[in-house]
Amino acid sequence: MVITQTRTTKGIIFSFKRYSVHDGSGIRQTIFFKGCPLSCWWCHNPESQDIKSERAIRKNILDGITFEQQETIGKVMTVDEVMLEIEKDSIFYDESGGGVTFSGGEPLMQYKFLLDLLRACKNAGIHTAVDTTGFANPKVFQQVANETDLFLYDLKLLDDKEHEKYTGISNKVILENLKYLNQIRKKVIIRFPVIPGINDTEENICETIKFLLPLKNIRKLSLLPYHSIANHKYDKIKMDNKMNGVKALSKKDMEGVKKRFEDIGFKVNIGG
Repeated sequence: MVITQTRTTKGIIFSFKRYSVHDGSGIRQTIFFKGCPLSCWWCHNPESQDIKSERAIRKNILDGITFEQQETIGKVMTVDEVMLEIEKDSIFYDESGGGVTFSGGEPLMQYKFLLDLLRACKNAGIHTAVDTTGFANPKVFQQVANETDLFLYDLKLLDDKEHEKYTGISNKVILENLKYLNQIRKKVIIRFPVIPGINDTEENICETIKFLLPLKNIRKLSLLPYHSIANHKYDKIKMDNKMNGVKALSKKDMEGVKKRFEDIGFKVNIGG
């Protein structure tokens, strides 16, 4: 199936982050798509999970007094409208070797909108990255891969039952899509969220290493330490926080995980 570029294609965006330096090379603008097929226990953007716009309560404190204000999370935008925001920072992309990163949520849930944005960026000479769970129909995924310069690819749990328990879905298509990126020699940075007591186990790390070793064209990995700074978001949208009270791993623990991947030839950094 071939999708033609339509600059009036619409999608739902919930946030723009300008001057980002953790979502690919150089100075970037990260654009967050609404909607995700996963429901990870540790999600740090829980407001992204529902693809529909939703209401939330923002609390502002002034002189010790709390004021509540309603806000809408998620805005319907056209490709042209998003490109206007992207092109505002063109000078920073050019000078730093940066570009735009499409994140979420899961941008592949709105793949027609994503494809048109990727093609518009290509026509404008802007470098693109897609931050993804990898969960998508392989035919759709392959179309997106053809238009994307860099993938930031989540790899969470190798055991399928464990993956389904903690994210709500199977990991089979995720692993197959990653193999495809390796096969076509696409630039990929693996993102491994390190979640205490869930995927930092010896068994999962060993299985992850076993899976990655044959993928000879993928040798960069970012460890993303679990943090609790998104706790307030769960309160804001009245969503159950399954990680409430869980503490982050120590620096020593993170260095230990880092060394495990470095020992198999990966270039590893801690953070985005």
